[in-house]
Amino acid sequence: MTPQILRNFFSGPATRAYPRQVRRPFPATRGRLVNDIAQCNFCGVCAKKCPSACIDVDRHLYRWSFAPHICIGCGVCVEVCPRGCLHQEPATGPPAVRKERVVMDGESKPSE
Repeated sequence: MTPQILRNFFSGPATRAYPRQVRRPFPATRGRLVNDIAQCNFCGVCAKKCPSACIDVDRHLYRWSFAPHICIGCGVCVEVCPRGCLHQEPATGPPAVRKERVVMDGESKPSE
């Protein structure tokens, strides 16, 4: 046991100094949700299918809002989006001090 104690005492830390040192994400990491609001038609499918209910869509005000602190990063909303305007970046967001919603306002789109 003494050799292990000495090895731990004189070796460097086992953890990273996050957020100063951020590890690069692994390939195919599902991270921060991003909406290309110019392509969104506010159909609400993403909000209906989201298992954590972190997305709200107001079709009358053309407003899309998202609570990143509630999102579990499953990617269901990205898969079901008929316009393909949702995608997930491989990196996660910065550390948050407050729980804030991401609110995006858009414009009416003609039906296709």
